Amino acid sequence: MRVPEVDLVFPRAWVEFADPADPAQVFRCDLTWLTSRWTCIFGSGCQGIYADRPDDGCCTLGAHFSDKDDQRRVGRQAKMLTPDTWQFHAEGQGKRWVERDEDGAAKTAVHEGACIFLNRPGFLGGEGCALHGLALRTGRHFVETKPDVCWQLPIRRTFRDVTLPDGTEHSEVSIAEYDRRGWGAGGHDLDWYCSGNTEAHVGLEPVYVSSARELVELMGQPAYDELVVHCEAHLASRSALALHPADPA
Repeated sequence: MRVPEVDLVFPRAWVEFADPADPAQVFRCDLTWLTSRWTCIFGSGCQGIYADRPDDGCCTLGAHFSDKDDQRRVGRQAKMLTPDTWQFHAEGQGKRWVERDEDGAAKTAVHEGACIFLNRPGFLGGEGCALHGLALRTGRHFVETKPDVCWQLPIRRTFRDVTLPDGTEHSEVSIAEYDRRGWGAGGHDLDWYCSGNTEAHVGLEPVYVSSARELVELMGQPAYDELVVHCEAHLASRSALALHPADPA
């Protein structure tokens, strides 16, 4: 019997390796997640993060920008949208597609209960993210059109400075699963979330393959190439730690 959502804490396999492009940087990667069969099921069984808005996916709250470059890039893409491809084109003009949260951080505006870029069911131009649709129509990858946090989810990249007992220092970059806890304290209030749900672990390819473009953007090509070697070795080991508990048995 399939379990709707697995526990947040379970044994994982990790690998560490020096960044081939920067010896002062070390990658720490969650092999259990990266070799899992998670895939986005928006429009194919995704229940949305809130029960009363099942058609929003994870777009209900809008997206915070990682920095000004991220915001400017999204702004350039928004100018390419038309009333036929963006349901709230008129409402988003004059940079009204940007708002500030309670702490003053910039994010995509929430309009009628969800991100202003989310085309709702029944829109003739296609439901779902208007910026994602733009990528599909123009033959590009959505990493070029969507806010950073949107194309990264549910891969989580974090940074920390590490000092070893001998005084050696390096920067550590973790590549892991963006589970409920990544959303902060409010993550535990989400009614449904995909990364640990068996319903979303139905991909034909493991995450390190299906999300190759995103991982290259996050790590660089040399580090991604080394990651692939470790992921393949991990799967070949047939270790129980190779299996995400949400994956099919």
